[in-house]
Formats: sequence, C-alpha cells, structure tokens
Amino acid sequence: MSLIELLIGISIVAILLTLGAPSFGEWIKNTRIRSTAESLQNGIQFARAEAVRRNSPTQFQLVTTPDSSCLLSTAGPYWVVNLPTATATSPAGACGAAISDTTSPYILQLSPVVSSTAQASIALSASQSVISFDGLGRQTASVNPLTPAAPLTINVTPSDTTTCLANGGTLRCLQLTVTTMGQIRMCDPSLASGSTLTAC
Repeated sequence: MSLIELLIGISIVAILLTLGAPSFGEWIKNTRIRSTAESLQNGIQFARAEAVRRNSPTQFQLVTTPDSSCLLSTAGPYWVVNLPTATATSPAGACGAAISDTTSPYILQLSPVVSSTAQASIALSASQSVISFDGLGRQTASVNPLTPAAPLTINVTPSDTTTCLANGGTLRCLQLTVTTMGQIRMCDPSLASGSTLTAC
C-alpha cells in the first residue's frame, strides 16, 4: 500500500466520521432519555410490586439527593421506595438511612433516576413527587407526606425542551403516566393519539 492510498483511506474514514457524528450524538441523547424513563418506570413498578407482595401500602418518591439532606422534588434526580406507616418518618430528610424494612423510614430501595454523567442534560417534570400503592396495586393516598391519590405524569426531556420532536426538534422525549388504578405506561407525546401503542 502506497502513502497516497493510505492518505486517501484516512481521508474517507475522516469524512464518514464527520458525517456520522451528528447522528451519533442524537442517538446518545435519545438513549439517555430512554434509560432515564426506564429507570423511573422500574422504580414505580418495584413500588407497586412490593405493595402487592406485602399486601401493605408502599410509596415511590422523587428526591433531590441520596443522603439525609434530601428533599421531595418533582424534578428528582433520585427516587426512593419505602413502607409508610403512621409512626414512620418520611424518607425526605432521611434518604441516608440504611436500606431496611424493619427500621424507620423503612427504605426498600434508593436509586438515581438520571446517571451522574447525564444529570446536566436530562430534565424531569412530574405532576407530583409522591405516589403510593395499596395491596391491590392501585393508587392510594400517601401517609407521610399526606398526598391524595391522583394520576401521575412524569415528562422526561433534555434540559432544552425545544429539541423534543413535539416542539419541532429531533429528540424523542418520553412521558410516564400512572393511573389511579395503578397502570404504568411509557409513551411518546410527539405521536398522534391512537397512531401506535406508544402514543400518549
């Protein structure tokens, strides 16, 4: 192989990489949105499954940090599942407690919604920060903090929401919904209602 052939080959590879870089960057952003939505969905499903398994109310809460300075927040970026009781303290302000179903605040699981590398680029917007399930897997009013049962909606978008397909952008932003009967669904707000199974 001559030097000229090698330079031509390197030039072709460089051109192909340059052309593919925007698509690759978009794919990474869509993957981050999808993995964040799936983390939320898994957390809510875990809370519901534990409520059914234990035949006892279980709460899913969005919080700000994984330590004892945590506060409830509709923007996350962490979630915690606990067993609420009349005497249990709320995980808000006690997220640093050990995972235990025998010691208040009875935390069963704590997880980041958004990976640390993606926290600056992903935004959450929930209609409420707390959701509680009863032993039948349906929503029920939470005990501590007191929150009525209501349909939950969580939007998972990039920090710049104008890049969503629904707003004329190129990224596939997602929405999670939880009905009062406990049905958990992930959908795409940019799709027309009824067009596919993933339309909102």
